[in-house]
Amino acid sequence: MTQKTERLTTRALDRLSKELAEGAEVWDSEESGYHIRAGKRGLSLRVSYYNLAGQRRVLTLGRYGAGGMTAAKGRKDAAEVLGIVAQGGDPRAALEKAKHEEQRQQQQTLGAYLLGPYTAFQNRRKDGKGTLDRIARGFPDWLDKPMGNLTSADVEYWQARQEAADKPRAFATLKRSYDALSGLLAHAAERKVIPVHPLKGVKLQKPAMNENELAEQGSERRYLEANEVEALFTGLEAYQDEKRQQRRSSREHGKAYLPDLDRVPYVDHVAPFIKLMYFTGFRPGDLFGLRWEHVNLTFGTIRKTIEKTAHHRPEPMTFPLSAAVVDVLNTWNQQQGTPKTGLVFPSPRTGKRLDRTAMQKPWAAVRKLAGLPGDMLLYSLRHNFASQLVMAGIDLLTVSKLMAHSDIQTTIQFYAHLRPDHSRDAVEVFSRLGNRPAKTAKLQVAGGVS
Repeated sequence: MTQKTERLTTRALDRLSKELAEGAEVWDSEESGYHIRAGKRGLSLRVSYYNLAGQRRVLTLGRYGAGGMTAAKGRKDAAEVLGIVAQGGDPRAALEKAKHEEQRQQQQTLGAYLLGPYTAFQNRRKDGKGTLDRIARGFPDWLDKPMGNLTSADVEYWQARQEAADKPRAFATLKRSYDALSGLLAHAAERKVIPVHPLKGVKLQKPAMNENELAEQGSERRYLEANEVEALFTGLEAYQDEKRQQRRSSREHGKAYLPDLDRVPYVDHVAPFIKLMYFTGFRPGDLFGLRWEHVNLTFGTIRKTIEKTAHHRPEPMTFPLSAAVVDVLNTWNQQQGTPKTGLVFPSPRTGKRLDRTAMQKPWAAVRKLAGLPGDMLLYSLRHNFASQLVMAGIDLLTVSKLMAHSDIQTTIQFYAHLRPDHSRDAVEVFSRLGNRPAKTAKLQVAGGVS
């Protein structure tokens, strides 16, 4: 039977996939041995050749349209197979090796590693899901790329696109996404999945600050003036009064089953939470995770692992509590039924840990009632705690420990400037010391000493 031949182009294969009966074959008119065979599932691209023993062999390259098999790829693979045969090699072994390498490369893509080993790793961490989501959302176009092929040019192009988007993301947001990606690449390199971290040392380019940003520089880490402290606590009372009034109205209008807030010290967790942050300087995350097991009201201490630094300092730290903090915690504990275990500030809806954004709206309400600046963050209470201690003359090492800074240099960098009077005292002392030689010299001249 005469072989049917024609050049197996994309157009030809598309047509033949509709025309050929099952079992029919068409051979390429240019590449000897390269042909297609029609089957139930479509066209199989194949190569026929003779091995060194003179035996005819047929090697299937793939099914047209499946697994990325195109007319061009089929022709290329056929040429490689026939080249191996011409050199006396085994094309099956060579193709198996190539397939294995392709699979290995596929396993090294960002997406494959993210969904596989890195997901298993991050699932054991507190905010692991957030880290995984941040990478997936931040780098959707990179998920099919081999990790080892990423370059600094990719990073520059990615940053430029993000900054030129209709809704550009802030530099701090971009940096969080990029740092999360860098953590994944470091994880892959440490485990020899890729030979080296391809973006090690590559940093995002921080945009130049505009005039407003320059004016605001340094304003984030601020302390509260005396009138602002008074306003804060007045605002907390106003917040409680407002909640009580709302509850009285609800009880009077058909909801008498709701608890009477006039009979409890705190209408909800907001006032004790903010007071604790003010008096301890704890980060919001550490108060979200604070448990009664961490609190010793008898000795006035909190002993817990600081969440921000837990990855390199997992051992718990002990913090002394002022009488004001012990009073707040005692009152809140009694209001909650004197629990010995569990979260100090559980979600009123789920009983689980509060979401990291849970205090945004309550803080905005308190801030408004207090008449505090609209740009004052809840985190300012932490900065105020450190600032007031430094200005009161507390040594920086003690402040650093109370702030749970991992390095005293952080305390020095952000708070040492708040000791201007101490610095002035020091230079005045030196000035007085510096005047002594001049006075001594005058006395010596007066006495005739040359």
